Order: sequence, then structure tokens, then C-alpha cells
Amino acid sequence: MAKQIYLLYGAEDYLIQNHKKKIIETTLAPEDREFNVAQYDLEETPVEDVVTDAETFPFLGENKVVIAYNPVFLKAKPESLTFDHDVESLIRYINNPAEYTVLIIIAPYEKLDERKKVFKQLKKAAKVESCQPVKEWDIDKWIQSIATEFRITVPESIHELFAQEVGTNLLALRNEMEKLALNVGEGGTVTRALAEDLLSHSSETSGLKMVDAVMERDLGKAVMLFKDLLKANEEPISLVALLASQFRIISQVKVLKQKGYAQNQMRDYVKAHPFVIKMALKRERAFTNEELNRIIQELANTDFMMKQGQMEKELAFEMLLYQLIHIKQTRTNTLSGSL
Repeated sequence: MAKQIYLLYGAEDYLIQNHKKKIIETTLAPEDREFNVAQYDLEETPVEDVVTDAETFPFLGENKVVIAYNPVFLKAKPESLTFDHDVESLIRYINNPAEYTVLIIIAPYEKLDERKKVFKQLKKAAKVESCQPVKEWDIDKWIQSIATEFRITVPESIHELFAQEVGTNLLALRNEMEKLALNVGEGGTVTRALAEDLLSHSSETSGLKMVDAVMERDLGKAVMLFKDLLKANEEPISLVALLASQFRIISQVKVLKQKGYAQNQMRDYVKAHPFVIKMALKRERAFTNEELNRIIQELANTDFMMKQGQMEKELAFEMLLYQLIHIKQTRTNTLSGSL
């Protein structure tokens, strides 16, 4: 039996929008949706006004949907507003909802205060859906699910590109998949070349490419990637953290490999997508443990200098790239001299 009240909460907007769409489609005929869907922002509208609308008969048709966003009173520490919510009026409605109204409460927060009376009443009487961000290791099934929705094929061999470029943001993933679907058409197959060409590039991807530039001792390429990220309004301090994260994973994977761990066993210790671990295993071969330790130390030193204002941030980052490549260059020259 359909519920009269829904609570959708969590930080994953794609899942929230998906649930909301399905509830509206189930409740209202297409011709009734224009006039019988009302939306309110509870940071601007008192909840008692929403309750009054929910209790009012539909303008046309037999049913209506009332959507209330941002119920700050469900948070442990709600923001102060210019008005007070009459939460008791909502509790009374929850206990006796109008049979012709479906009320959807959308709380785009990671956590709610489950101790509050209103939450307890919602949990008892409403359909509560958790819409939290997906885990990195679940992204493969979402790629397949969204590809099926668009009636296209995305080979498993290129799932790594989506994990690398888009990450776990399902709304961004769907947008990228829609772009590819328009190119290949219904029933089409996405090729690696097309995916590499069309997928929007993320800062994480450029971080990986900078790691590769260090491995290749290509200072020009590394600086070019840095300049591109600056144009995309990325902060040098954030980029230091990004590189540090990449090199820490490479270091962790190298140590685990030396201890005899297989790739599938590493996931329990390295909290990252299997693709990230796979790529780290390829990259770790280019570095010794000593080099990785020195690189991580250089990153920490640069982070400290930037935060202390000891050097202009852009110059500090370019100097960092030089230092990282010099670490690799020194090892290469030493090896060449010993041959």
C-alpha cells in the first residue's frame, strides 16, 4: 500500500530526485502534475503553511503532491531562521494525514537527529528513504544501471574511466552517461576513445596525470596540468592535498604488495575504488620506498610553507613539482652511472 508521507534524506541528490520522480509518477496522472504539485522551502516557509496546503483539497483531479525541502528542525543543530516552525502541527498531520495528499519531506543532510519527537513520528508513520552517497566499490553496478536506463552498452573494461573521471557522484555520472548516449544512440556501445574524448575531466584525474608526469620526469607536462587546474579555479593547497593522497595510496599499496597481499585483499586496508588500487599497483613500480617517503615529506613541507605564507602559493607548487621530479631524476642518474 502506498504511503501518504515520505521522508527522503541524505547527501546524494541523484537518489533523492529519483525517488521524488517515482513518487510523483505513481501518485499523479501526467495531466494532473502541472496543477497538483506544490513545492516549499522550509528555510523560507513555516511548516504549518505546508500542513495547511496538504490538508486543502486538490485544485483539479483526485490527488496532490506537496514537497517540503530543507526541514532544518530535523537536524541536531538547526540554523536560526527569521521565524519559528510549529513542528507540533506537522506531528499532528503525520498522525492523521489527508488521504488525497502525498507529502514528501526532503532533507538533504548526511545526518538527522533521530532523538527528536518529529523524527520518531515520521519513522513510525512515513516511508523513510536514506539517500547517501554510494561507496566507491559500488560504482560499477551504478554505471551498469544508468547505462541500462539509457539503453546503451558501457563495456566493463572502461568502467575505470568513469571511476577516474566522475567518481561516485551519481548525478554527475548520469549527466556524463546521457552525453555519451546522445552520441552513440539507443542500442549503441560506448568505446574507450569516445569516453576519453567526452567525459568531463576532474581534478582527481589531473592529479593522477601529474603523478604520471613525475614518473616520466616531464616537468613541462606537470606544469601545464597545474596551469589548467588553476584556470578551473583549483587552489594550490588543495592540489598539494590531492597529490599527497595519490602518493600515500601508492606507498600503501607498495608496502602491502611487499608483504604479500593480493590486489583484492588490499581493499580492506586502502579505502579506495578497486580501479584506484589497480592503477597504484602499476605506478608503485616506478618508485622505491625511500623515494615515496621523500616525496610525501616534500608534499608536507610545501603544505606547511603555503599555509604559513612563507612563499607565494603558485610558485611553491611549481617548485614542488621540480623537487618531485628531481627525486626521480637523481635516482635515474645514479642507476645510469652504475651501469
